[in-house]
Amino acid sequence: MRKSYSIRMISALMAMLVSACSGSNGGTYVGYVEAELVYVAPPEAGWLVAAPLREGDMAARGSVLFELDDDRQRALNNAAEANVTMARAQAANIETGARPQEIQALRAQLTEAEAARDLAKAERDRWLPLVAEGNASPARGDQVVADYEAAQARVNAAKDAIEVAQLGGRDAERVAADAATQAAEATRDEARWRLGQRAVTAKVAGRVEEVFHREGEFVSAGSPVLALLPENAIKVRFFVPQDELPKFTLGADVNLHADGVATPVTARISFIAREAEFTPPVIYSVDAREKLVFLVEARPVDPAGLRPGLPVDVLLP
Repeated sequence: MRKSYSIRMISALMAMLVSACSGSNGGTYVGYVEAELVYVAPPEAGWLVAAPLREGDMAARGSVLFELDDDRQRALNNAAEANVTMARAQAANIETGARPQEIQALRAQLTEAEAARDLAKAERDRWLPLVAEGNASPARGDQVVADYEAAQARVNAAKDAIEVAQLGGRDAERVAADAATQAAEATRDEARWRLGQRAVTAKVAGRVEEVFHREGEFVSAGSPVLALLPENAIKVRFFVPQDELPKFTLGADVNLHADGVATPVTARISFIAREAEFTPPVIYSVDAREKLVFLVEARPVDPAGLRPGLPVDVLLP
């Protein structure tokens, strides 16, 4: 991008200038202002349907920066909500057991089975004395006993059926139903999140420094739509010859002088490079050592009036 390229060019020119001067310009070090921009991009692709901000506009934290079309996300969210409702209903159905109408039908079957058992008992009680007296065959006695036992078994089966119907689902069925509900709710939550991401908000407050896409354009996932410049994202980079590096320590203050800024700006050193900015020749000499410079960064206490790319003179207090 044009601004990034300009800053890199300024960095190279300043480094060359300082390397040539070897810091002998009255304790003045040449640097430039740089910004740590926040590039805001959507997490998913879409058509840009609203992009009201322009370069120079201020954006508050939490304010909407731009919006993407959301028809597909709304449809997915509605489907996910319906799946949650269905999963909860199935879990409730397993928990409560059979419906009252089903229980009533089973009770009717029990009444019928009990009536058949009572009839079989009466037949058994009538025929067994006759068999004992020899007035009826033993086979007839065996038959009425078997009929009674079968009728009693049907009564027991009907009672068991009613008891099972009144119970909820088995433990494994309940666990499966609960898991299905949780999975549906997780899918619903993800669908809600995706829908909410169609309106991208500012995570930090700042000034719109550059706009890369306009309303009506298609934006890929992760492609920045605009760049924000937070208030605390301004820093000054300058270069110090290796023999003067001991003058600078982390946390120490320096004074910045820039064109258009009436009074010096105080900045605090936040970074000192561990290695030289330029690699020296293989064969070292006194002249080669004097060309070594180290990058130093300082953050202005009050960055008002300092713009990215602005050259500055850095002086020790």
